Amino acid sequence: MIKMLRLSVAALTFALVPLAAYAQEETPSPLPAASPSPASLTPEAASPAPEPERRALPAPIDPLFIGGNGSDFVGPTIGTPTDRGIRTYGWVDFAYQGSTSHYSNYPLTYNEVPNRFQLDQAIFRVERQPDTVQTDHFDWGFRLSNLYGVDYRWTTQQGILSNQLLLRNQTYGYDPVEAYGMVYFPHWAQGTLVEIGRYISPPDIEAQLAPNNFLYTHSLMFDFDSYTQTGFLFQTKLSNYWTLEYALDWGEDIAPWDGSAHFPTGMLLARWISHSNRDSVLFGQNSMSLGSPNGQSFTTYTKGAYTNPATGQQVAYTWGHDNLQQSNATWTHVFNPGLVNYLEMYYLYQYNAYVGGTINNYNAPTGGPLYLGAGGGPGAFLPGLSSAVGAVDYLEVKVSPRDVVSFRTDYINDPRGERSGFATSYGSLTLGLMHRFNPTLIVRPEIRTEKAFANGVTPYDNGTRGYQSSFAIDLIQNFGNP
Repeated sequence: MIKMLRLSVAALTFALVPLAAYAQEETPSPLPAASPSPASLTPEAASPAPEPERRALPAPIDPLFIGGNGSDFVGPTIGTPTDRGIRTYGWVDFAYQGSTSHYSNYPLTYNEVPNRFQLDQAIFRVERQPDTVQTDHFDWGFRLSNLYGVDYRWTTQQGILSNQLLLRNQTYGYDPVEAYGMVYFPHWAQGTLVEIGRYISPPDIEAQLAPNNFLYTHSLMFDFDSYTQTGFLFQTKLSNYWTLEYALDWGEDIAPWDGSAHFPTGMLLARWISHSNRDSVLFGQNSMSLGSPNGQSFTTYTKGAYTNPATGQQVAYTWGHDNLQQSNATWTHVFNPGLVNYLEMYYLYQYNAYVGGTINNYNAPTGGPLYLGAGGGPGAFLPGLSSAVGAVDYLEVKVSPRDVVSFRTDYINDPRGERSGFATSYGSLTLGLMHRFNPTLIVRPEIRTEKAFANGVTPYDNGTRGYQSSFAIDLIQNFGNP
């Protein structure tokens, strides 16, 4: 395993040699297209219909890069062209994770099962995007993204098919990870888009869906913040340089009808773009329970019962969900379209929480072993304030017309173990390559090493190791008409 890691380091490091060639400005290079035959070059073929005009600053980043915003900065961008009509499309993401751990990669997440092939996610999406380039009429849209695979373990929202995870702890499951309608108001400031339903938490560099990430694995920091929210999300363009994002919802990763829902929870983020179009900062409060401090507490309730095998008594199941209060800041700097750096930081807190956070009742009746970092019922109660801080940095380098190299550094401090289940800080280093064989097929190999820094604390491999190294590779095949 160590020999394999050394060979992978050498191969990926060699890929960084062309970096110097990108120190100067360059024009984004799309993937090469097949040349038409001379007979097909009619006046109509030679002069295709022009693309709709952007009502936003020019996209600053090479289109080869992948991420939640494509070639735009992190955050909402109103005024970019979209395909019209109802579209159906999706992807499948298969992967292998070779690891020094044998039973579980946790707290490395989304890739928890070591040393085997797995289906991370199969996505089928139906959507209609409103036209936010125009400013003369109201428009509408919707999105429904259906996910099946191992990744449901990290997208699941309590109250929506959540017994797959929180009671049975299944390796594979289904989750409707996005389900929202959209309405567009062109005269609300310089355009406002409203999403109503369940949407992905807005502020992160990373996202749950595979094509929206530079690397196959996720940072430790991303493992433990908000994933999805249900409510009303507003995106308002004030100018080409300032955009607001604000929301009212029921809390993080929890359905409005669940007993642990936290309404009202507010969000207010702002994105600034420099006049040079080289820097952007997205900052603000991603979630804040409104009202008294008690509204910022972990909430528990009882439902259902099991028989205690030791006493024969009926015992009620205790359920409960994190109530994260989260502040974020993300700075993006574009050296040139093929060389970009992303830096994100957050601060999380809540009151009266439990070790390990949200309660997973798998094996609660017997006190049996954890599986992939989950199960066993409530952890130890943590009275008062529990907090965590995290930071992650991505350096993205285009090294060929089809290849991007990523180097990620990240850190999280979980001093009471409320987020990860272990009272320690963590760090990880990841080096990876994204290669596009063609516009629909992507492969991402990477090497990674990580460590828990507190002496004697062993979070990895079912709580037996203090560090972990891994080699991973995934393949994303897109289909349909994205």
